[in-house]
Amino acid sequence: MSVGSGGTVTHVNVTIAGRPYRMACDAGDEARIVALAARVDARIGELASAFGTIDDLRLTVMAAFSIADDLASADRRLVEREAEIAQLQEQLATEKERAGAQEAQIAAAVNAVAERVENITADLTPTVQA
Repeated sequence: MSVGSGGTVTHVNVTIAGRPYRMACDAGDEARIVALAARVDARIGELASAFGTIDDLRLTVMAAFSIADDLASADRRLVEREAEIAQLQEQLATEKERAGAQEAQIAAAVNAVAERVENITADLTPTVQA
């Protein structure tokens, strides 16, 4: 979010852990901010259900760590997928090289056969004497 970077700044009201917050955001980002707040609120609710009554700050920190862990896990999966893509691209490049080499071999074989046919045709064709 780039609040104040030349765009119109707006505000949206959200509720997290039963407390209202007024959040600044770029115009058009209101729905995204509401959705993010809902995710944070839901995570805090899950943790409150799991751990019972604990300090609000501790609950918020636990939710932040839980969300950060989810993000780190997604980052790891992204890195793994990028590595898989790079490996597949290398395999594709190798296969293209192989196909190019096979194509060159086939072209050379076809040219050799064509030359041989031309030689046989020349041998079988009677020479015309002038």
